[in-house]
Amino acid sequence: LRSLRDVPLRPDLRSLNAHSNSIARIEGLGHLRNLQHLDLSANQIRRIEGLGALANLRTLSLSCNLITKVEGLEKLFNLTVLNLSYNCIHDLSGLRSLHGPSHKISHIELHSNYISNVTHLLQCTKGLHCLTNLTLEKNGKANPVCHTAGYRETVLQSLPQLTVLDGRGISVEPADPEEENCSDLQCLEDIVGSLVSSGCPSSRDQNNVALPLVTPHIDQVLAHFRQRTRIPLQGTTSSSTELVSSSETEKTELEKIYSEMRIKRIEDQISQILQKVSDSSRQEAPPSTLKAKRDTDPTSESENESGKENNRKVTKRSKIPTHRRTSLSPKCHASYLKNKITDREEKKSFSKCPHSSQRDSHLNSSSDNQDLKVVGRKAEILTGRQSNIEKVEENNSNPTEESTYRALIQELDQEKERRWKAEQAEKKLLEHVKELQKHAKEEKNIQSMAVYTTDRLKELILKERDDKARLQADVQQLKGETERLTNELNQAKNKEAEHQKAMRALEETLSKMETQRLQQRAIEMKQVQEAELKASANEREVQLLRISFRQQKEKVKQLHELLVLREQEQRKELETRVALNGPEFQDALSKEVAKEEQRHKQCVKEFQEKITMSHQKYRELEDEFRLALTIEAKRFKEVKEGFENTSADLVKYKQALFESEQREKDMTSLIQDLTSIVEEQKAKIAELTKSNEEATANLKRRTAELETVIEEDKQKGVQVELLKKENGKLISQLTAQESVIDGLKMERKIWGQELAEQGAHLAQDRGKLEAKIEVLTNEIETLKKQKEQDSDTIRIKSKILDDQTETIRRLKEGLQEKDKQIRKHYEENREAQKLFQVKLDEKAVECEKLMEKLKRQNERKEELKQLLEEKEVELDDIKNAHSALKKRWQGKGELLSQLEVQVKQMKENFDIKEKKLIEERNRSLQTQRIAVEKLHEMDNAFRKELESMLAAHQEELLQLANEKEKQIEAANEKVYSVEEEMRELLQEMANNKKTMENKIRLLTHALNDIQQDL
Repeated sequence: LRSLRDVPLRPDLRSLNAHSNSIARIEGLGHLRNLQHLDLSANQIRRIEGLGALANLRTLSLSCNLITKVEGLEKLFNLTVLNLSYNCIHDLSGLRSLHGPSHKISHIELHSNYISNVTHLLQCTKGLHCLTNLTLEKNGKANPVCHTAGYRETVLQSLPQLTVLDGRGISVEPADPEEENCSDLQCLEDIVGSLVSSGCPSSRDQNNVALPLVTPHIDQVLAHFRQRTRIPLQGTTSSSTELVSSSETEKTELEKIYSEMRIKRIEDQISQILQKVSDSSRQEAPPSTLKAKRDTDPTSESENESGKENNRKVTKRSKIPTHRRTSLSPKCHASYLKNKITDREEKKSFSKCPHSSQRDSHLNSSSDNQDLKVVGRKAEILTGRQSNIEKVEENNSNPTEESTYRALIQELDQEKERRWKAEQAEKKLLEHVKELQKHAKEEKNIQSMAVYTTDRLKELILKERDDKARLQADVQQLKGETERLTNELNQAKNKEAEHQKAMRALEETLSKMETQRLQQRAIEMKQVQEAELKASANEREVQLLRISFRQQKEKVKQLHELLVLREQEQRKELETRVALNGPEFQDALSKEVAKEEQRHKQCVKEFQEKITMSHQKYRELEDEFRLALTIEAKRFKEVKEGFENTSADLVKYKQALFESEQREKDMTSLIQDLTSIVEEQKAKIAELTKSNEEATANLKRRTAELETVIEEDKQKGVQVELLKKENGKLISQLTAQESVIDGLKMERKIWGQELAEQGAHLAQDRGKLEAKIEVLTNEIETLKKQKEQDSDTIRIKSKILDDQTETIRRLKEGLQEKDKQIRKHYEENREAQKLFQVKLDEKAVECEKLMEKLKRQNERKEELKQLLEEKEVELDDIKNAHSALKKRWQGKGELLSQLEVQVKQMKENFDIKEKKLIEERNRSLQTQRIAVEKLHEMDNAFRKELESMLAAHQEELLQLANEKEKQIEAANEKVYSVEEEMRELLQEMANNKKTMENKIRLLTHALNDIQQDL
């Protein structure tokens, strides 16, 4: 397949698969408005186009193509899965059109492409809000981006919406299989929906009871997906059983829900049986005995027995007539719907309560296994209906069943009473357990508060010690900094004196350089003027030479034209000549020949005169050319000498310029060094001032912090006293709780005797609570010991704090003295800074003046450079013109020599041609006679051959016409046979289409039933 237009596509098409073809363009899909799945992988597509009308498209696969750029996806608002792997993509700019919340794209596969820029990738994918899965590397097939350092971290940081990158989750673990299969499930649901919409069954088909369909492939797929969903459910049930042992409240709630569901199921079964009994009483049938089974366990065993009975039943011919069977079928269908509703309620309760026990999972496993064993759900429904019909037949023959139903109702009442008693006992136990948990939580909170306060006190004391050590270190640092600053000030003064000397020397050198530059400029201007005069003279001479050369060229052209015209005239005359054997014609010819000979002689004389004249003119031209060449040679020598002089001058000027540039570079480097030194000094002075200010500010802050710490220590001392009082209260509360615990132990023994029947589940929790109580008692004893130790440590720490306050006072006095010294140093530094600023301002003014001078000199230098460049360009132009003129004159000399040779050759050729023409004229007269005779003979022979050829040709035409008629008849017969074959094929296709439509309808029935069950 090379084009999609060759395929007839219906407008209601949902999915299209054109994998592994030779399609080169995406076209002919504009009318498929309902298309949801498109697969064009393994083709020859080079560009993404023609997808604007597919607004409902969900999955698009263009892998294994020749695409280089992502584009044409801006109108695909419902697109969720995009596969562009195994292409040549390097540009992802088309993904920007999918930015925003209006687009739903979530999965993109781009592995095995040429994406190499990380920033481009992030810019194109940053606005995809729904993107959760991005694959740039898969099974060893990657992009160049994947080999860059930190690729995964940068992508995950800039794209926070991602959950899976390259098949791995955010925590560098392989992605869940459920997440990977999510897209598969969505695709399967969409395909089922398309099948349902494509072929809906009619009302007539629904009313008729269909036969059981055998669909092994569909059943295998559904069984596979059910097993997938059950594996995580079993994991949750196994984990929930472990959690149930620790939480008794959740157990009781689950048992309540499950018991209510069992009661509902039994009530539904009883209502169905009562309806059947009422129907059987109306109808007359022969009595038949039926043994009623007594349900020991009304939940699990009844379900298992009903499942076994459904499996054991075999389709029998019923005794009820057909009209009654159709009347009973809606009732059976209603009972089936009730059972289905109860099953769905069970599934909902199972999904809402994940912490159910293993016993509940075993109860539901029978129904699940039963669904898997039956070939299709449709067959199960049909067998259920037939079994219900057979039950009605059996119930019609059993009037003694009412006694069994009454027994069932009595058992239900007894079970309800038992459950009510058990629920009340469970409520009491739950209340008691909650009270115990509250007491335990209060004790834990008190213990945590005590531990927290002790830890805080320890941390505060350690912080105070650290602050003290830091203050001492800061004082020492400040002393060292003051000494270092004084040394730096002395060094700066010495450097300033050295810089002043260097500046004076630089000023002297600059003045000398300016005088030298002025002299060089004057010399260069003179040389430039002389070169301009020489160049103008050379240009004039060149123009004169060009004019003379053009004139000579025109003369040569005229000569060539004359020669060509004469040759043409001679050829025409020769062509117009006619030679005949008549005497009159010969007389006329003789007269004309005589006239022509006279004319020819005159022409020859004229040509000879012209040739002599042309020889003379040619000699004169040669003389003129020789004179011109001698003049040009002299001028060329002069120009060459001038050029050599100018080139020597240029070398000198270049050397002078190079020296001046080197001097300027040295000067600029010196000035830059000076400016950098001045800036460094300014920066150092500013840093010194800032450091002094920061040191003073830090000292003030630290003094304030120390004062606040002292106040906090006082407050903490008050808090310690309060904690001591609270400790005594806690001890009294603990004694009260111990007495309560003893009473609780006695109550536990009593409750254990009363609830021995239901104590299997609560025994584990009791043991755990007793263990917890023992642990709590041990913890209380350890806490008492810790409190005694903490009280001792607090006393020690209070003494340490008193010592620290005395040391802090001494430090304050020392700091005040140091503050005074620092202030004195600060004032001295300020005065020194003012002096430095005055000096720096003066130097800055001087530097500005020097910089202005440098700018002027640079401007002059640039002007000189421009002039030199212009002169060099002019010299190059002159050189080029001179070389061109040289080449032209050489070419002209060669042309002249060639022209001389050609003229001589033309003369010789002309003489030879005249001789040949005379000889040919004589020969032609003789050959003309012979040719006329031969022509007459050839004409007669040719006529005879023509007549024979025409006769043979007509015979061949008749034969060909007969053969063509035979071929046309054979072709018509073949066309007729092919048409008959096509008609037969079309009939077969129509029959196949009908059978396929019937199969699809049956499939839709089966899939609808499966969807309802799921």
